[in-house]
Amino acid sequence: MPTLRDPLWNNIRIEGPYLRLLDTAPFQRLRYVRQLGLAHLVYPGATHSRFEHALGAYHLADETVRVLRETEGPAVFPEDEGRIVIAAALLHDIGHYPFSHALEELGVPHHEAVAGPLLADGEVGEILRAEFGPDAPARVLALVRGESDSPLQGLISGSIDLDKIDYLKRDAMMCGVAYGEIDVDRLRHALVLVADPGTGRPGIGMREKGLSALESLLFAKYQMYRNVYWHHAVRSATAMYKRLVEDAIAGGTLDVASLARFTDEGILHALEQGGRTPPLLDAIRGRRLYKRALEIPAHELVGHDLEWLADDRARTRRAEDSLARANGLRPGELLLDFPRKERMLGLDLPLLDRDGSVRRLTDAGIAGTLNLPILGEELYQSARWMRVFTARRMELSAEAVFDTLRS
Repeated sequence: MPTLRDPLWNNIRIEGPYLRLLDTAPFQRLRYVRQLGLAHLVYPGATHSRFEHALGAYHLADETVRVLRETEGPAVFPEDEGRIVIAAALLHDIGHYPFSHALEELGVPHHEAVAGPLLADGEVGEILRAEFGPDAPARVLALVRGESDSPLQGLISGSIDLDKIDYLKRDAMMCGVAYGEIDVDRLRHALVLVADPGTGRPGIGMREKGLSALESLLFAKYQMYRNVYWHHAVRSATAMYKRLVEDAIAGGTLDVASLARFTDEGILHALEQGGRTPPLLDAIRGRRLYKRALEIPAHELVGHDLEWLADDRARTRRAEDSLARANGLRPGELLLDFPRKERMLGLDLPLLDRDGSVRRLTDAGIAGTLNLPILGEELYQSARWMRVFTARRMELSAEAVFDTLRS
């Protein structure tokens, strides 16, 4: 059986239909799409790719399906259900845009929506139908989108999905930080198939003994957002890249439909077409990142309606250019950033108690264990900052910025 050496999980064995899927052109593109976008400009080791992460998710799915069949019995779910879930873990990021999630913040279709044609058509679709059945592309897509009726849906998209476990540990290791410590073995062996207490339908749940391991996952996620994903310099580079691509789309250099076909370097090359290097591209390549002219933690923004900064790009762009003119800067030399992550520490899964009863673990938490209503919101607000980045170093007053944002 072919074995791939992985820096996180050591040996990953892959064969048969999964190896065929790995060798397709859409999957091989992921070798050239960095997992953490432009974070390597801050953490030099963060050059790992979506390809490595997808292999890690595949490995965890393969191991977890095996553990579930051993502990729950072979009749708990059909063998082909497990095979489809493992394929979905391998292919879950096949539609990812270059430089990670940044472009989704512009309002382009989510990478899971882009995955549809890639899974249904071409060589990936042919392999899925030939190896897993005629309905395999639709079943895999439903799992990737979190819309499947499979009892194993929670392994691909949910509170404790395997994708999350891999990227938190992998990202922490490659960035050289100690924030991604998760008790993976305990967590995986605490997973169980149980009937949902509300619907009666079987699904992925957790034994009570896994609560401490679950806490390690939630805190790792918070610390990675606070210290890596939303690091001020990472967000500066991300804001510059978003504006660069947005300008190119507006100017006709790029079109939205083609974005998911690019690799990281491919899209940067496309942005140079026409014999001119845009100033933002030159600045990114030279690591001349915009500086913080103002930053305010989210908990100090109570009473200010600024959520539109996260999802209304047209309004945000007008505000950026208005602030730039007011401060002697050109359009594109001042950028606003207020990232959002819905339910960053959200939970929703069945919990199997030691006495055999089943409860639903949600954001409401459980007395004496996870007080998520208070803890989750406080951690989210401490990780999230509204920032104004400028091409040259300056300081802006909050009052002046708020006046412009309200107008």
